[in-house]
This record gives sequence, C-alpha cells and structure tokens, in this order.
Amino acid sequence: MRILQPAHWSPPKGYANGVAARGTLVSIAGQIGWTPECRFESDDFAAQCRQALANVLAVLREAGGRPEHIVRMTWYVTDKQEYLASGKALGRVYRELMTGTDGRVAYPAMSAVQVVALMEDRAKVEIEATAVVPDDAA
Repeated sequence: MRILQPAHWSPPKGYANGVAARGTLVSIAGQIGWTPECRFESDDFAAQCRQALANVLAVLREAGGRPEHIVRMTWYVTDKQEYLASGKALGRVYRELMTGTDGRVAYPAMSAVQVVALMEDRAKVEIEATAVVPDDAA
C-alpha cells in the first residue's frame, strides 16, 4: 500500500488523502454499533464507534485482512457535535483497533458525513470500508 500525499499539501490529521494498493478488493457494508447478535449495548457515541469499527474488522478478517489493509472508510454520524465532542475518546478507540501488525496506526482515506438518521433508530454511527488484502497476506 502506498499513501498518496501531494508534496505541497499540508499533511492530513487522522486520515490519508489517497491510497494506492494491489491485491484482493474487499468491500465492507456499513456497520453500526451493535453486537453480532444485533443488540446495542450502549448509547454512548464512542462506545458505538468502537463496536462499529470492531464489526468492520471482523468482516475484514473473513477475507484474511487486517486494519492496515483498509484503504478507505466512510463514517456516517447522526450528530456532528457529538462526533467532535468525542474526539479524545474516539481517538483512543481508533488507535486501539486500527493498529496494524507492524505497530503503526492505519490511516486510510476517509470521509465523515452527518446524516439525518440511520436505519436503526439507536444507531449513532455507521462505518463502511474498502480494503485491499495483498496477495501475500495469507
């Protein structure tokens, strides 16, 4: 995987402007902050983000992938202010779950969008991802 960063641009914080990769393309549907049994354990924003991100990674593992193989994520949040206010807690969750086998935190190309609502009324975040698992990852 190669990070795409134009030389004259300021570096982004917490994401990459672009990523180039070769291997098996894995598309992961939007995952929300409920358990594999489709139950919400918390209405806390950071807790739901933790679960949603864990769900993304669980699907990715089915393809033999790891956090460092994610090349793109889109986060849909129902409350921009809650997202911003949860920055420190969210950063801890992200670093914990998105640290690759090389010990570095993976920062794929990302977008965050505020939406009016998600399909599940209690959901505060939905995360979808695209990964490229290198052919030699197995």
